[in-house]
Amino acid sequence: MTQETILDLIRDGLMAILLASAPPLLMGLVVGVIISVFQAVTSIQEPTLAFIPKIVAVLLSLLLFGPFIITTLRDYFINLYNAIPYLITPR
Repeated sequence: MTQETILDLIRDGLMAILLASAPPLLMGLVVGVIISVFQAVTSIQEPTLAFIPKIVAVLLSLLLFGPFIITTLRDYFINLYNAIPYLITPR
């Protein structure tokens, strides 16, 4: 296995992780910013006001983007599994 092959595997794995984690993280970020602006405008500093909506947004994004996340991870693992014979052959 060459250095380029290892770097390709790492790059593909990182891209799969980024694509799978982006929807829930972005939903949590957007809801967090909206709640923070609301708290700043109304001077309400209740911690649960920031925490609970983010949890709900992340769970809803997992329900909404679940098929995309599963497809992304499935495709990565299928490609990785199919590449095993080419990865373990001697030079």
